Amino acid sequence: MSTEMHILNTLAPIDAPNGSAVALGYFDGVHLGHRHVLCAAADTARRQQLTAAAFTFSLPGGNTLKGGRILSTALKHERIAGIGITEYMEPPFEEFRSLSPEVFVRRILVDCFHAKSVFCGENFTFGARAAGNVETLRELCAPLGIAVNVVEMAQYSGRTVSSTRIRAALEEGRLADANAMLGAPYAIDWQVRHGKGIGTSRLGRPTINQNYPADALQPCCGVYLTRIFLDGRWWPSATGIGRRPTVDVENAPVTCETYVPGFAGDAYGTTPVLEFHKYLCPVRKFDTLQELSDLIGHAAEQSKGYFADLEKARSCGK
Repeated sequence: MSTEMHILNTLAPIDAPNGSAVALGYFDGVHLGHRHVLCAAADTARRQQLTAAAFTFSLPGGNTLKGGRILSTALKHERIAGIGITEYMEPPFEEFRSLSPEVFVRRILVDCFHAKSVFCGENFTFGARAAGNVETLRELCAPLGIAVNVVEMAQYSGRTVSSTRIRAALEEGRLADANAMLGAPYAIDWQVRHGKGIGTSRLGRPTINQNYPADALQPCCGVYLTRIFLDGRWWPSATGIGRRPTVDVENAPVTCETYVPGFAGDAYGTTPVLEFHKYLCPVRKFDTLQELSDLIGHAAEQSKGYFADLEKARSCGK
């Protein structure tokens, strides 16, 4: 269950009567490396009766540092809150980009966070033109009584976990690798839009359409085993990302459509969370609509079996 997290979108003092333990970083994707930093801050806060806090920033227009955003802002916040962070500051980058490392420490860590301990990765930089690094942070924090904790970088398959590696895995259809590095299933919560009605009128399988915004990373086109949160519970589902060569004209827009067997509600305008659990197969053109309908149905049945097996394993304590 997620902790209630107070979100500040500007530089301002947080509620930290005993001081805080602060995680520092960009946290795009909230991957294993980010989780190590955030968990270290939350654990220390619990042990020392401090406020569990995080400092990050936003970029103009929803941009990210090195590519399309992996998670929506809402999902990013939900996952960070789930780790136990209660005070979260995310000002625009422009608001503090010109601060020197010395002013950054004094104005943000001291004045805003009343920091007792800070946590960051080995590659953390801060201050105007990234002038400060981990050693600079230690030198500036020591006379202020702020402990600096450098958290070891998370590893996967012998290499450092990074958002760049996760983006590459998603774009190449290596969902298992992406989910392992994220530490949780890749997920979206884009708003449900009206589609062309082809699933209902021509295939007999109505779908939920959550098409990707331009600033979001789009995973590899294909068919996925997914689950979606609708009407207060999770439903096994099958999701197709890509152009629909069987029913669309050439160069039609890429769509993200989810078939949810057994669901008959109205999801239009909502933002349900859709989790991606397994890459099944590429999108291809079928000779008939019946073949396409059969694939959708087969994928949905596989999804039901996949999640039934997961639930059985959990109930057996495996």
